[in-house]
Amino acid sequence: MKLSDFDYHLPCELIAQYPLKKRDHARLMILDRVHQTITHDHFLNIGRYLPLRSLLVANDSKVVAARLLGRLQRTGREVEIFLLDPLEGAGRYHALLRPLKKIRYDDSIIFDGTDLCAKMIDHEQKIVQFNKKNVMAYLKKIGHMPLPPYIHRSDESSDKKDYQTVYARHPGSVAAPTAGLHFTHKILNDLQRAGHQLAKVTLHVGYGTFRPVQEEDITRHQMHSEDYDVSSAIIQRMKKAKAKGQKIVAVGTTSCRVLESYGQTGKLQGSTNLFVYPGFSFKMVDALLTNFHLPKSTLLMLVCAFASADFVMKAYHEAMKEKYRFYSYGDCMLIV
Repeated sequence: MKLSDFDYHLPCELIAQYPLKKRDHARLMILDRVHQTITHDHFLNIGRYLPLRSLLVANDSKVVAARLLGRLQRTGREVEIFLLDPLEGAGRYHALLRPLKKIRYDDSIIFDGTDLCAKMIDHEQKIVQFNKKNVMAYLKKIGHMPLPPYIHRSDESSDKKDYQTVYARHPGSVAAPTAGLHFTHKILNDLQRAGHQLAKVTLHVGYGTFRPVQEEDITRHQMHSEDYDVSSAIIQRMKKAKAKGQKIVAVGTTSCRVLESYGQTGKLQGSTNLFVYPGFSFKMVDALLTNFHLPKSTLLMLVCAFASADFVMKAYHEAMKEKYRFYSYGDCMLIV
């Protein structure tokens, strides 16, 4: 498969910069793989299209307000620290820093109005050391939400709620599992009353999710790794559901990767770099709820693997024609 097979041109005005006021009012495109049909509706009616008494599996990872805005104590220059991964040793993180070239080894970065400060201790590996162990507590107060680079605005206080699923529980992601953003507690309750079930797994979305594929031969792409966790109880629920003929619906590509990583390895926890592209044999997932993804992205390739590239690209072009809203704060599709 070639990288160019997953390319498309999206008008900038279709990239959602803000969420809808009511998250369940997003548009919903339904792709039927058997009949090759495309139907248009709204997310609040998703219950009409889900397989009967299905088991929905959602990612309950919580987005961390991982962007810190400080300044160099030496010069007063503004500095942004984007925390990526905690490392061994309290208060030590791998991070992205801007402007990196202006920061020297052992430079102190201070955050006005707090007693928190950080030092660059490894310029090449981009490692910072904080003077406090409980950095997460400070992030809750002064951290900024890490909105994706295609959202061309500063984060606002409302994003701390909007860029989070209603069932988010385990902090660790630098990007939201966006397919789940459309759910409300009411919709979840309505679906359960209709006989559907909800199970939760965890995959912490890393910054590598935004790393572009650069190999024209996509099979040569090295997929980023992300930590995941699925309980044995959830696996048993899935096996029982399948035995009864019920369908497993992955809420988002992250949940899909968790389940298929388990299907490939049998491991309940760990790190996965599973790269799903056309030709992949799905073992666990029967239906997929997902947002619209960037061209040439591994997320789009996963969706094309699930529903065939031709069908998905046809759906994407129809979505553009119908003025769907794209990407994280945009609309979604259900593939059955």
